[in-house]
Amino acid sequence: MPAITLLSEADLRSCITLDRDAIDAIEQAFALLATANVAMPPILRLDVPEHNGEVDVKTAYLPGLERFAIKVSPGFFDNPKLGLPSLNGMMMLLSARTGLLDALLLDNGYLTAVRTAAAGAVAARWLSRQDSRSVALIGSGEQARLQLQALRLVRPIEQVKVWGRDAQRTAALCDDLGRDGQLQVQACDSVDQAMQAVDIAITCTPSREPLIQPHHLQPGLHITAMGSDAEHKNEIAPTALARLDRYVADRLSQTRVLGELHHALRAGAVSEQAVHSELGQIIAGLHPGRVQAEEVTLCDLTGTGAQDTAIANLAFERAIAANKGLAFHS
Repeated sequence: MPAITLLSEADLRSCITLDRDAIDAIEQAFALLATANVAMPPILRLDVPEHNGEVDVKTAYLPGLERFAIKVSPGFFDNPKLGLPSLNGMMMLLSARTGLLDALLLDNGYLTAVRTAAAGAVAARWLSRQDSRSVALIGSGEQARLQLQALRLVRPIEQVKVWGRDAQRTAALCDDLGRDGQLQVQACDSVDQAMQAVDIAITCTPSREPLIQPHHLQPGLHITAMGSDAEHKNEIAPTALARLDRYVADRLSQTRVLGELHHALRAGAVSEQAVHSELGQIIAGLHPGRVQAEEVTLCDLTGTGAQDTAIANLAFERAIAANKGLAFHS
């Protein structure tokens, strides 16, 4: 039997960063979703209510890639009371030719964080105005920091506004972001203040109640909404989603059941018969993206198995080239 490579989080952090190659890999995954015979089953979700836990399993086969990933992503949100992280995870990388296990990627959610931020950059690349210079970060956790890092690789961001429920953590993030003097950073007391006169807004919270309302939708705005990755999460008011000039999904079959679109459909704010685009269709030139500067656009990112397979392949190839990991036989 061929050797299996075991890669730790440290191994993966040493060879995968949030760079243009990662963004391009995720962009290609979206394009394949629109143009190739991708196999991507629905997300498997397991809830463990007794311990405030949930587990998602995602996977996809992408034609042309040597391997496919199966990702297990637990979130147990009482863990901080035990001195443990809320999120962790791992990916199994299997040969697309033989089905044999090539690698175990014990990333503890790191690769998911990278590919999620990369997807935000892809959305901004195709839907925001090219001259966008200001951004509102709605949320002050790790993903807010990563989303900004990725966004700055595709847009000339100069001004950052941050709102988060935890004022102390928001202030700490703003201090960190403004330390090198390259950005004008402002901590905001409200979502209204953060959304005022910005070109891009990124929502990255676990909110169960809408944060973005219709009055936040000024002309030319692009919103990347990436917090609604479960049926109970909701960052965009259905009435706001109904007023968009262009709604784009990462995968419509997912956003109809667990994304922002799901809530708008349930509320009757958007018709079941309405026609929407997927991000991959825009990348592939099958559907238009932003057509006019004053349009208001939104990309609903729920996270796809295609992204996981793309980032896992890139990580494995870089790790092997760098002679990382431990090889063993089962």
